[in-house]
Amino acid sequence: MVGSSYYLLMTYPSYSQTLETAVKSINILCCNDVVTFRSYATYIQESKLYTRAEIALHNKRTDCWIIIKNKVFDVTPYVEEHPGGDAILVHAGDDSTEGFYGPQHGTRVFDLIDDFCIGELQL
Repeated sequence: MVGSSYYLLMTYPSYSQTLETAVKSINILCCNDVVTFRSYATYIQESKLYTRAEIALHNKRTDCWIIIKNKVFDVTPYVEEHPGGDAILVHAGDDSTEGFYGPQHGTRVFDLIDDFCIGELQL
């Protein structure tokens, strides 16, 4: 665009597991507005909308999706690693917000969950 200025500011997290998690926050300033994306790949994934009926089909150990605060997460790769064992399956295919924010989870889980986000719940 002629006469427009765009600035790209990148901030990095305190840890670096992969390239995707290394670019944890990108701030784009355009026309005095700030839009924040954890990463471009995450932004694209989160733009996908899923209905409750679609999510409900993913309700088993080998295909496990959960909803947390109206975001959809495919936690299938994490099921076997979950420190709480099969507790992660209690809300498979359903809303797990209450369980996710329970006292059993430390702050590490809040960073970990973003890697599994595949979209948002269609309201």
